[in-house]
Amino acid sequence: MSKAMTAEATGGAQAPGIRRAVFNTIRGSLGNLVEWYDVYVYTVFASYLQSSFFAEGEPNAGIYTMAIFAVTFVMRPIGSWFFGRFADKHGRRPALVFSISVMAAASLLIAITPTVETIGSAAVVILVLCRLLQGFATGGEYGTSATYMSEAATPGLRGFFSSFQYVTLVGGHVLAQLTLLIQQAVLTDEQIAAFGWRIAFGIGAVGALVVFWLRRSMDESLQETDGERRAGSMVELFTAYPKQLLLCFLITLGGTVAFYTYSVNGPLIVKSTYADEGMTATWINFAALVLLMVIQPLGGLLSDKIGRKPLLVGFGVLGVLWTYTFLTLLPQITTPMASFLMLAGTYVILTGYTSINAIVKAELFPSHVRALGVGLGYALANSMFGGTSPLIYEAAKSRDVLDAFAIYVTIAIGISLLVYVFALRNKAPTFLDAEQAGRGPSTNRAARESVSAG
Repeated sequence: MSKAMTAEATGGAQAPGIRRAVFNTIRGSLGNLVEWYDVYVYTVFASYLQSSFFAEGEPNAGIYTMAIFAVTFVMRPIGSWFFGRFADKHGRRPALVFSISVMAAASLLIAITPTVETIGSAAVVILVLCRLLQGFATGGEYGTSATYMSEAATPGLRGFFSSFQYVTLVGGHVLAQLTLLIQQAVLTDEQIAAFGWRIAFGIGAVGALVVFWLRRSMDESLQETDGERRAGSMVELFTAYPKQLLLCFLITLGGTVAFYTYSVNGPLIVKSTYADEGMTATWINFAALVLLMVIQPLGGLLSDKIGRKPLLVGFGVLGVLWTYTFLTLLPQITTPMASFLMLAGTYVILTGYTSINAIVKAELFPSHVRALGVGLGYALANSMFGGTSPLIYEAAKSRDVLDAFAIYVTIAIGISLLVYVFALRNKAPTFLDAEQAGRGPSTNRAARESVSAG
C-alpha cells in the first residue's frame, strides 16, 4: 500500500506504519499483561488463599475458592458495556487508562486485606468485592484492547499485531506462575500461605501503576480520526448489528470454555498430580504456558496469509476430538515430560482460537460500536461459560463425574465449530478494510452483508 493510499485510509491521517504499530501494540498490550496477571495470580495462589480466607477444616474450601473466581465473571458484561460505551465515545486510550486504574486499586486492597482469623467472614466479603471490581475492569479491558490493537495494526498484519493481546493475556498467567516459582524457591509453603500471596497481589498493583503511566502517552487508534466520532448505543447494537453480536458470542463460546479448561484446569490437574514433588508441577505449567505465549504471533501471522477461518475450524475440529482424551488421560500421567508434552500439544490446538479471536471479533463491527460490540459479545459468553469452567470442573471432580464435564466442554467447542464452518467466510471484506481504505462504515455494504471473520 502506497503512502498516498494509507493517508487516504484514515481520511487524511496516515495509517500507522510498522514502527508506530509496534510501539502502540507494546503500550496497549502491557496493560493487558498486568490486568491478566491480576486475574490469574488468584488461580495460581488459590491453594494458599484458602487458609487465609476460609476457616481451617472447611471441606468445601476448594469449591468456594473457585466459586469466587467464577463470580467475578458476572461483572464482565457490565464492565464491557460501561468501558465499551466509554471507549467508543471518548476514545480507546482513556478507557484503557481507566480500566488499569480500577484493577490496580482492587489488587492493592486484596494484598492488604486481613485474614479470616482476624476479621472473620468479612475477609471473604472483601475478597469477593475486590474480585468483582477486577471482573468489571477486565470486562472493559478485553473489548477495548482488542479494538485498539486491531485498529492500530498495519493493514495486512492485523492478525499478527492483534495476536499480542493473547501473548500478554497468557503472559499474565506466565508471570503469575513465575511469581509462584520464585516464591517456592525462597520461601516455605507456610510463608507463602502467610504473606507470599500478598506480595504477589502487591506486584500486580505496582505493575498496574507503571502501565497507567505508559498508557497515558500512547496514540489513539483509527477511531480517533474517524470523522463521525460518535458512539453507538446498546439499542443500535441490538437492532443494527444483532447478527454480528450473536456471532461474537458464539465464536467465543467454545473458545472460552476450551481456554479455561486447558489453561486453568490443566495446570491444576498437573499441580495435583505432582503435589508431593516440590516445584515439579510449577515448572511443567510454567514451560507449557511460555510455549502457549510465544506461538500466538505465529498463529496471527498465519491467519494474515491464509485467512482466519482455517485456524478456527482447525481448533474446533481438534478440540472436539481431543478434549475428552485430555481431561481423562492427563490426571493419569505421572511422568513430568509426558505431562508437559500433553499440555504443550493441547496449547497448540488452542492457539487456533486464541491467536486470532480478538481480530475476528473486531472485524465484525464498525468503529463507532466496535468496543461495545466486541466487549459485550465476548463478556457474555465468557461469564456464562468460560469463567464457570473451573468451578464446574471442581464440582464434577468432587462428584466423580469428570466424564460429564469432558462431554460438556466438547459440546461447547462443537457448537462454535458449526459457527466457524457455516457462518464465517474466509478473507471477505470487513469493516476495518473499509475504514482503512477511506470508506465510512455506513458505505461498507460488502462488510455488512458478509459478516465474515476476514
